[in-house]
Amino acid sequence: MAGLRLGPLLRYVDHSSGTTATVWVEADRPCTVTVRCEDGASGSSPTFAVSGHHYALVVVDGLTPGTTTAYEVLIGERSVWPPAGSPFPPSTITAPEPADRAPRAPLRVAFGSCRWAAPPGGGSPFAAGSPLRPQGDDPIGPDALDALAARLATDPTAVRPDVLLLLGDQIYADETSGATQRWIAGRRDLREPPGPEVADYEEYTHLYDESWRDPEVRWLLSTVPSCMIFDDHDVVDDWNTSASWRTDMRATSWWHERIVSGLMSYWVYQHLGNLSPAELESDPLYAEIRSAADGTEALRRFAATADADPSGVRWSYRRDFGRVRVLVVDSRAARVLGEQHRAMLDPGEAQWVREAALDAPGSYDHLLIGTSLPWLLPPLIHDAEAWDAALCRGVRGGPDGRWARFGEKLRRAADLEHWAAFPESFRELTDLVREAGGGPGAPATVCVLSGDVHHAYVAEPRWATGGPEARVFQLTCSPVHNSIPALMRVGFRFGWSRAGTWLGSLLARHGRTAEPPVRWRRSGGPWFGNQLMTLTLTGRSARLDLVRARETGDTAEPRESRESAPPTGGVRLETVMERSLTEGV
Repeated sequence: MAGLRLGPLLRYVDHSSGTTATVWVEADRPCTVTVRCEDGASGSSPTFAVSGHHYALVVVDGLTPGTTTAYEVLIGERSVWPPAGSPFPPSTITAPEPADRAPRAPLRVAFGSCRWAAPPGGGSPFAAGSPLRPQGDDPIGPDALDALAARLATDPTAVRPDVLLLLGDQIYADETSGATQRWIAGRRDLREPPGPEVADYEEYTHLYDESWRDPEVRWLLSTVPSCMIFDDHDVVDDWNTSASWRTDMRATSWWHERIVSGLMSYWVYQHLGNLSPAELESDPLYAEIRSAADGTEALRRFAATADADPSGVRWSYRRDFGRVRVLVVDSRAARVLGEQHRAMLDPGEAQWVREAALDAPGSYDHLLIGTSLPWLLPPLIHDAEAWDAALCRGVRGGPDGRWARFGEKLRRAADLEHWAAFPESFRELTDLVREAGGGPGAPATVCVLSGDVHHAYVAEPRWATGGPEARVFQLTCSPVHNSIPALMRVGFRFGWSRAGTWLGSLLARHGRTAEPPVRWRRSGGPWFGNQLMTLTLTGRSARLDLVRARETGDTAEPRESRESAPPTGGVRLETVMERSLTEGV
């Protein structure tokens, strides 16, 4: 008898008609999966097979716009979700009113990145202080997703996000937990490369099990729609940092299986759910895998080709939520790495992003560009990355000189590979933001949403001339559940300081780097901790909130923080910052 192995995850919810959604599940054997809603909407799909695992992405049709309905998941005729005796409220699907009927309905977009399911190398696999499980021992503090789930599950008046945007590092393939390492040791010798890191598709599936079986997170993802994109740790730290890095990795005995399995698992567990039913219907790979008795080889061929020729695959995607456009950009796999022609995006991907951002001007009030890596960094870090890129390019002593070798070592050691390390791509993104925010029908805001750097901040660009009419922001929020050394906290603060800016200018002069096309200032932060940002977009107004997860016994609160929800038996979310982004506009 088939059972539910993982999920359900509520993924795509249609905001144009308000009648359709998709639900992702993994079963433990071949079967037909049905999602049945209380309002009569439903959908069914047979599972497809990849490497001994069985998945279904069920399209639910017939939802009633403007309503919230509970749903259950059935395998055959047997209900497998919600589980019997669950302490959580029913999982629901909220079908929005179409924008032409409710043009000023608020849209709430919660976002963040970098979530360890468990501390690497040991510790509890569960967040501390959960109201629905015993106290755990988590040295990096409570998980922000667990805390959000606890709030929504225990407070009927709490407002749910309309979508959860997870901006990379949903799993850590290179920093596994003690429990995962013990499981891997039962399969192979950890003394052989890649040691305690994941090696193949089966080990990737274990990471998703560890992450998404967390009871609070499992319930949260079953009831709040989610969009996702990868970052480096979904595969390996520094993924696609440089051409020489990639050459070194391809020379190892284990890299090919790692990258192929990583892209395979990302396609199954994350990418498919980002797509609309129409996009799924027209996807030839999805059709091939669904029609095959076993889709493993087809997916392996696709993943190997995607690694060998990234220009042939597009992981970026666009979602329109009424009059809010969300454009999620792949800033990892689409890179061009030759030192003399480095680019964050290959030409085809860059053109697609540009067209998606500028399509139908005047049809949206807010443009959100999601990219795992921040566009605007602390000035010192920006200048250091541009300087390092110049050294690697050979501006001092040529491409084979000692400065170039030093630059490559520094780039890998210090993770100097954000947008600033691809100067031409930084300029192109800056120009795109300016163009999208100007002209007839300009949106009220253009916000670049990012994570990666294990702290949160708000930065605002300033153009000397020709700036856009829209308000423009870099909104950075991470981690959801991770840590940052104290020395790095000091470094990030120093990076925004006047002394840090001066030091950055010296590096820029040494590297003979071009003046950036825009200047910017920090208008909020830096904030540290396990946290989430939420944008509330209503008509042409925008409000930003930052919440941090804390154990209820923790009284060491900063003065700018206040408790934003009643205690929930061990963990809570506190509001660290809230501000309007459009006041006076």
